[in-house]
Amino acid sequence: MAYTIAEKPEEAAAFAKETDVEENPELRAAFDGKVAAEGKVEPRDWMPEKYRKTLIRQISQHAHSEYVGMLPEGNWVTRAPSLRRKAVLLSKIQDEAGHALYLYSAVETLGVSRDDLLDALHEGRAKYSSIFNYPTLTWADIAAIGWLVDGAAIVNQVSLQRCSYGPYSRAMVRICKEESFHQRQGFEAMMVMAQGAPEQKKLAQDALNRWWWPSLMMFGPSDKDSPHSALSMAWRIKRDSNDDLRQRFVDMTVPQAEYLGLSMPDPDLSWNEERGHYDFGEIDWEEFWRVVNGNGICNRERLAARRKAWDDGAWVRDAAMAHAEKKRARQAQQAAAE
Repeated sequence: MAYTIAEKPEEAAAFAKETDVEENPELRAAFDGKVAAEGKVEPRDWMPEKYRKTLIRQISQHAHSEYVGMLPEGNWVTRAPSLRRKAVLLSKIQDEAGHALYLYSAVETLGVSRDDLLDALHEGRAKYSSIFNYPTLTWADIAAIGWLVDGAAIVNQVSLQRCSYGPYSRAMVRICKEESFHQRQGFEAMMVMAQGAPEQKKLAQDALNRWWWPSLMMFGPSDKDSPHSALSMAWRIKRDSNDDLRQRFVDMTVPQAEYLGLSMPDPDLSWNEERGHYDFGEIDWEEFWRVVNGNGICNRERLAARRKAWDDGAWVRDAAMAHAEKKRARQAQQAAAE
């Protein structure tokens, strides 16, 4: 069977490997045609089981990343250098919580329970972005997260607005608008430090030195080592490869660092006139996989904090369910009386 939505040989090979021989060929043809025509797959539409599982994996990892991603910034709420900075940071953290909510809601449309997803996270069976397993040592780290981490997120997420799965695509529209604000406020905070006292600029440079390489790792493994990319791109879940997104981020960020008067922590970084892109050094993939597999600086601390928050909030969830049950019973009683 020829899969018209596969643009490259490796995508077609991934399709052939993952196709369920028991699938209804008519339903599969209709699905392929919709995706090929840039249509949106909706929750009630028929979809291949592998497509559904791929979406569950990707969207849940994205939701977990927003959920865990509040922690490094929350570390500085009580120590923000001004009331304005504290208010902005609190708003940003609130946005991240909202992003997690949108994404957990989107993945629930695929027939999975939010409780099961969170259980997998709390038990260490689910993944989230490796970037959030690094510590925020100074206020400059908060600025660097806004500038670099949210900047990388925008590069990755803008194309997800065109994802073939409708609920994920629509959630990304609002998320990208808010992430764009996050990146701008991070750059502005970094600029204030870079243009401030020598001690402030030193902190800004130190933060850039520590967050640059983890930010490049955010895009995931190199294309040749990414087991899911070919199929995700063929199904239009992802629209760009990891390496292409990473290059786009480097090309966007280097001029910004030059404007700030900061030095990039990469001796191999140089403009390649022939390619029209920046060449950059080799990422430490051993560090990447070490963090992804749970052995980063803050992996255990992050999961412990999320588990504690979940356990401490049990009484709130129980109270909400009890209130909802009482409300249903009262409405049923009123309906019976009428």
